[in-house]
Amino acid sequence: MSKAPNPVDKYVGSRVRMRRIMLGMSQEKLGEALGLTFQQVQKYEKGTNRVGASRIQQIAEILQVPVSFLFEGGPSGVPGPDGFSEGASPSYVSDFLATSEGLALTKAFTRITDSKMRRSIVDLVEQIAAREGPDKR
Repeated sequence: MSKAPNPVDKYVGSRVRMRRIMLGMSQEKLGEALGLTFQQVQKYEKGTNRVGASRIQQIAEILQVPVSFLFEGGPSGVPGPDGFSEGASPSYVSDFLATSEGLALTKAFTRITDSKMRRSIVDLVEQIAAREGPDKR
């Protein structure tokens, strides 16, 4: 019987993946820099394996971010009255941003300065999503 990954481990792993993708770095390259295999990096990114404190520091240095970046917006372990940690974004947001498509879409969208154009794009995507069926979250 396997134990489900800890939400903090999953969140930190998704932040590592997001930043690695932002830098255009492969799992293999990150693994080489850490002295690990790409499979171990995969396990970290999925939250399957926990990352020790010294390894978190090493990862943050390689990814050129402060250690706090890896925890920003994540679950605090102290749920609020609604069951969510204060300030935590829904998991689908970090899951989306951890994909190459999500990151590319976000980068491109933030370069659009015309607010009416941005609103039109949001409306278009919402219409397409509505045709796909109900929200499954």
